[in-house]
Amino acid sequence: MTYLRRIEDALGVIREHGRYRELQSEEPRYVADFSTNDYLALASDSRMVEAMRHVKRVGSGGARLLGGRHREHWLLETDLARWIGRERALLFSSGYLAALGAIQALSQFAGTIYSDALNHACLIDGIRASKTPREIYPHAQLPSRSKRRGRALIVAESLFGMDGDTLDVRAIVDDLGDDDILLLDEAHALGVLGPEGAGLAHGIADPRIVVLGTLGKAVGAAGGFIAGPAPLIELLINASRTFIFDTAPPPAIAFAARVGVMLARGADDRRGRLRAKTLRLREGLRSLGFPALDADTPVVPIIVGEERRAMDLMERCLERGVYAPAVRPPTVPAGTSRLRVSMRADHTDEQVDLLLDALACIATS
Repeated sequence: MTYLRRIEDALGVIREHGRYRELQSEEPRYVADFSTNDYLALASDSRMVEAMRHVKRVGSGGARLLGGRHREHWLLETDLARWIGRERALLFSSGYLAALGAIQALSQFAGTIYSDALNHACLIDGIRASKTPREIYPHAQLPSRSKRRGRALIVAESLFGMDGDTLDVRAIVDDLGDDDILLLDEAHALGVLGPEGAGLAHGIADPRIVVLGTLGKAVGAAGGFIAGPAPLIELLINASRTFIFDTAPPPAIAFAARVGVMLARGADDRRGRLRAKTLRLREGLRSLGFPALDADTPVVPIIVGEERRAMDLMERCLERGVYAPAVRPPTVPAGTSRLRVSMRADHTDEQVDLLLDALACIATS
């Protein structure tokens, strides 16, 4: 048996469990699309598109420590640090690589890593790669300082990207030991929550907080970053393999991201529309008998349990021109397959109602 035959067998098992995934060859078109994390609808904003035309080059040409350093990177890092209220920021080519690099660099200063059970895969992979002793705690139930072992690196999301709930960041910070570190993934919160969309850690001036963020969600561009005290950033420049050995992000993207940050900071009107549409959806779901958090976060899960049920629900929504993607294990825990609805500021009342009508028809059929 060749390795290709073994691959086919492995794919057969994935199909048997209802977890097979395919890439579509064409950009999909729907009447109502609830699949993207472009929460503020900035990715297609004319000002973002125009920004891409005012750059001198596309590719960076190399790693930042070699020939890939460009003024656009430094200016974006300055803007990011100012926005979220941290001393410095460091740009990575993706949030995934930012997580891997930061966790591996910080793990050497911790005896144990404490990780929320619902953390994103990038955080999980960074923790595994660090080879530091770890404890996975039940979602949002971090053990108190008295029950933790020595110096702790606590890793958690502020707004969880699959369930749409948030952490009490202040409570966690108040329970940190003097030598503890909190790596807070604000990927889904930035642009959406906090003053000027600066996230849930904004206003908590504590050097034990390290913020992980992305630029491909509410900011409407691409890339990731780590923000925190200046010595931490210097450490990452010198010790983070996913920074040192990775080609720097394209200057054109960095420039567009600066425009996105500026727009996100001043987007209170968009945040208001986003909350209004989210409230409309959550109230509608409750009226149909679906459980829905009493929250104004734009991630709205419709949990149905079994993988095939989630796929069937998605396909039947697609027949009505509505795309609400099915999310299955291993992205979410077994038995919690769902439609993951992502709200955007440019969704209309009619689009929200179209989704609710589709769900109502399916529920009664």
